Amino acid sequence: MNPISIFSATSAVQTTAGAARRRVSRVAMNAALVCAAFASLFASTAQAAPIDSLIKSVKFDDVDGVNKLLAKGMDPNSVDNQGYPLLVIAAREKSDKVGAALVANPKTNIEIQDKAGENAMMMAALNGDLDFVNLLIAKDAEVNKHGWAPLHYAAANGHDDVVKVLLDHSAYVDAGSPNGTTPLMMAARGGHVSTVKLLLDNGADLTVKNQIGMTALDFAKTYKEPDVVEGLTARLQQMPQK
Repeated sequence: MNPISIFSATSAVQTTAGAARRRVSRVAMNAALVCAAFASLFASTAQAAPIDSLIKSVKFDDVDGVNKLLAKGMDPNSVDNQGYPLLVIAAREKSDKVGAALVANPKTNIEIQDKAGENAMMMAALNGDLDFVNLLIAKDAEVNKHGWAPLHYAAANGHDDVVKVLLDHSAYVDAGSPNGTTPLMMAARGGHVSTVKLLLDNGADLTVKNQIGMTALDFAKTYKEPDVVEGLTARLQQMPQK
């Protein structure tokens, strides 16, 4: 073989070897990047796991699971990825055992609110969960929340037992929401005759108007609740004429 052929053959071998080394290097680099990505993913999952487990335990009223995680240092005021605090979730899901455990924890803020301004008392009132409401009241939770109040929520769904307990603990019967809506209006809107009567018997003013000038009677008429319309009309006729 002449020198030129030898040189050419050697160069070809070196070029092939160099390309092979570059391919190996790229493969190694890609593998390293994949490993790093997986490591980061697993690290994130490991960090997220405790809060996910805590939220799941709250939703399923798994008080043992909640207590174990709190004992490991989890914050009882933690929120889920939508901003719902644990206590609000417990009230919403009727997880009474977990609710009791959270309320008993001295670090728990029992007035904590979600992004919509709703707290555990409001959710419990909306659900008619009298035990949860009583639990919160026993811990001095605020009954007369500014704006939308627990009494609005209880009246909206016609939970008379909760309405009565709230009124017995000095809930303001004509509490006005940000737009001036009262619990009586909410009860009338929902067609809850017994709740309307209960509120009226406790001094609710059926002449109050909200910001757009609607009374409880107007709500009953608008939402086609004839029994409530009849009852409120009768009450109006009984009122002294001014």
